[in-house]
Amino acid sequence: MTANSRCSAAEPPGLETQRREIESLLRECELRVGDSWYVVEHRWFEQWKEFVETGDQNSPSFPGQINNTELFEDLDSYHLKERLVENEDFVLVPAEAWHKLQAWYGMVDGQPPLERKVVDLPSTLKVEIYPVEVFLCLHSNIENVITAEFSRADSIRERNSAEEQDSYRGQPGVCGLTNLGNTCFMNSALQCLSNTPPLTEYFLQSSYLEELNFTNPLGMKGEIAEAYADVIKQMWSGRHYSVVPRVFKTKVGHFASQFLGYQQHDSQELLSFLLDGLHEDLNRVKNKEYIELRDADGRPDQVMAEEAWRNHRRRNDSVIVDTFHGLFKSTLVCPECHKVSVTFDPFCYLSVPLPVSKERVMEVFFVSLDPYAKPVQHRVVVPKAGKVSDLCSALSEMTKVPPTQMVVADVFNHRFYKIYNADESLSCILDRDDIFEEEQVLLALYLRERSHYRDYGSGSSSYGTTLFGHPLLLNVPRSSCNEEALYKLFLQRLATAFFVCVAQPYVAIDWDPEMKKRFYNENEAEKYVKHTSMEVPQQQTTVQLQECIELFTTVETLEEENPWYCPVCKKHQLATKKLDLWSLPEVLIIHLKRFSYTKFTREKLDSIVEFPLRDLDFSACLLRKNLSNGEPLSRYDLIAVSNHYGGLRDGHYTSYAKNKDNGQWYYFDDSKVTYAREDQIVTNAAYVLFYHRQDQIRKPTLPAPDDITSCKAEDTELGSAASYFNMETE
Repeated sequence: MTANSRCSAAEPPGLETQRREIESLLRECELRVGDSWYVVEHRWFEQWKEFVETGDQNSPSFPGQINNTELFEDLDSYHLKERLVENEDFVLVPAEAWHKLQAWYGMVDGQPPLERKVVDLPSTLKVEIYPVEVFLCLHSNIENVITAEFSRADSIRERNSAEEQDSYRGQPGVCGLTNLGNTCFMNSALQCLSNTPPLTEYFLQSSYLEELNFTNPLGMKGEIAEAYADVIKQMWSGRHYSVVPRVFKTKVGHFASQFLGYQQHDSQELLSFLLDGLHEDLNRVKNKEYIELRDADGRPDQVMAEEAWRNHRRRNDSVIVDTFHGLFKSTLVCPECHKVSVTFDPFCYLSVPLPVSKERVMEVFFVSLDPYAKPVQHRVVVPKAGKVSDLCSALSEMTKVPPTQMVVADVFNHRFYKIYNADESLSCILDRDDIFEEEQVLLALYLRERSHYRDYGSGSSSYGTTLFGHPLLLNVPRSSCNEEALYKLFLQRLATAFFVCVAQPYVAIDWDPEMKKRFYNENEAEKYVKHTSMEVPQQQTTVQLQECIELFTTVETLEEENPWYCPVCKKHQLATKKLDLWSLPEVLIIHLKRFSYTKFTREKLDSIVEFPLRDLDFSACLLRKNLSNGEPLSRYDLIAVSNHYGGLRDGHYTSYAKNKDNGQWYYFDDSKVTYAREDQIVTNAAYVLFYHRQDQIRKPTLPAPDDITSCKAEDTELGSAASYFNMETE
């Protein structure tokens, strides 16, 4: 879930108050020479007006942070576009109105306030949108010339320090990325790649300029590579504590429509697209030759692997292949004729599965028919692919109530949301639901409070009702379904003040407000008892990264949706498939498949995967055992992690990364950057891991910042120019 744009702003007053205050200032403020007015993007201001006029704090027209992006020629210099038109491209607001809007809504990180002065022109006063550009020579050095903008209303004394505008100096690479609106997934991926030394050095040294491939039909005309290079150079210039990657985002959306707009996406999907796009934009092979693949036909693995890698490099030769591509062996066996097909295929990253538990822990409330018994909260273990009947059976062992006398129900907003059938899948049920005993006829009972009102048009009085408390679920003998018997039963059942009801016909008891106050105890109605099963602490599932890699290389049967065509049987077969690692790249990306989709469930796996920060050894996993002298080792050190917090449909992405120059770990959360300790990195949020092979790791060229290892990352924010500057000078 990306950080809400309201978070950086003060709590604003009511919408009507906002509208009245700003409109009053716009109406009453006069132009006076030297006064400051501010330029605001027209579309943002119109959306703000619509928002406050609706009077609805939850309106979809909420404008978010003040955003003047459309007014700028580029986001490096923040020069205004030429020939902007007032009330079409921008509006002008007086200083007091600007400060109120900025306090209420905040401003997009990195953007400067567009303060403009009122100047005295012949026969008129006017806000000066385009200040005068003046060339300044610093320190009597005629070669050291900068350009600065001055208002006609300025004096020299007000601008005697233009060089301070460029005074920020920070650790290269320790730079945040502005969230443009649900782009935390992109920022997380970019930070991981930015802290991948061989790739970043390739771009910082401008090696890409000689290798841009503008003619590759599979590429993006070099535009993705150029946009990525611009972002990396800004992040590693040491001149920014946060960069706005808007141009890069636009290019990505242009070439990959799935990333258009500002919906939340997956950091691994973005990485996959970006690595492929960079590869094709930088492919040194200009004309790809056709190569016919050959089956193994009994040839040794070594021969097959060398041929496959040679063929791959004949069509694919780039810094991405040099850095990230490895080779695995794929073995398919036909279940009918036992034909064995062996191929060696390149990979850019490993997507490894997590062990999936076949059981599920559920917390439920058991509501007895005994009117004096309080609800009891239970924790039960059920099959993940089980049915409602399995839940009832598990609860029956604790309550000694036969499962056939139980009803499972969802209660929402004082009424029954759903009553489940015994043969329904448990995947439809939330972890906390209510279970009731059932005997004969189910009858729902609602509690409603009367609210009297008078219709002054007709002179008559009437009343409305609102639901309160827990609805009641009763099992009534058919012989007792009469007014007198039901009334007595309801009064008896109200003794517990806890009820549930059903989406079928129901009975409602309407309470006079005074009667409700006297006889209905809301505090008592909410009380429940915890079963001893709730006292057993739930343990966080922990698995080793090695287990995930072993699962990746385990034999599996292909799914019906993805069969293999057997060349011998001449038909599609559900073959068995086995993947083995043959050779590994310099930088190994491991994607932990936390999002699980099966016929029965859709879930995010929050297991903690224990992964080493140093000495990840693949020697036992590699199929190729005999390495000749001089060939790379199989030990890796961690350099970056993309994290995902949240569930299936939403969430927030951040990253940990190790700076290549000083060896310090940092935590990147959009534009916010903090120091990080090594013991903070392994969490259940880890999603994509970046490992660098030890024989290619160079020692840091700068010392780590002093006393950082002993401080808490959350207390060491690097979110301002002053923080970076002090760190540098100390």
